[in-house]
Amino acid sequence: MLLPVFQDLIKPQWRVVLEELKLSGGLPVSELARRLNASYMAVKQHCEELKKLGYLDRSRIPRTAVGRPEIFYSLGAKSDALFPQAGGAFTLDLLQDMKALFGENTPDKLFFQHFQKLYEKWQPLVSVELTPRTRVGKLVALRNKEGCFGKCGEDPESGLRIEEFHNPLQRIFESYPRAAAMELRMIEQLLGSRVVRREISGGRSGQPRVIFEVSGV
Repeated sequence: MLLPVFQDLIKPQWRVVLEELKLSGGLPVSELARRLNASYMAVKQHCEELKKLGYLDRSRIPRTAVGRPEIFYSLGAKSDALFPQAGGAFTLDLLQDMKALFGENTPDKLFFQHFQKLYEKWQPLVSVELTPRTRVGKLVALRNKEGCFGKCGEDPESGLRIEEFHNPLQRIFESYPRAAAMELRMIEQLLGSRVVRREISGGRSGQPRVIFEVSGV
């Protein structure tokens, strides 16, 4: 989900292009137009405008059938600023300084306190009286308000799941994996179910994302 200020100011057509490319990791113009239910030329024009501004990268990929290569668009590095961030570099430096001042366990104590506060804030809203799917959907909405970009889904084999394409704390988790474990424990407590967290790498075939598989519901 784009930052609220950009949702207010940016062209609606640009917003849906940026969010769809964030979800997919990149698409040919033809597929992007199909997903947005818009014309090929209109979508290409929006993409070209965003490319000129530095928010999209353009390349060409071979067609599966005979024909000229297709134009392929993906998010450029500049687009990162459109999505919520946690001030990663500053936060990591601050945590290092606090470790030096107050001891090695200080970051863990701060993370525990942060997720405990979120749990206490969200617990009354994610009621156990709701259906499992409604609880998961409510949690996704609450996390999106905090800067995540995710959606609720259901897999025929694994069941309910949360698929997140952006988390403003991801850079923090890379340096402090125990914080990710604390977040997972909070999610399990809110949903009252065991949850498996899986990180999916990106690449040409898709956007890096985190999957939370909800068991036993």
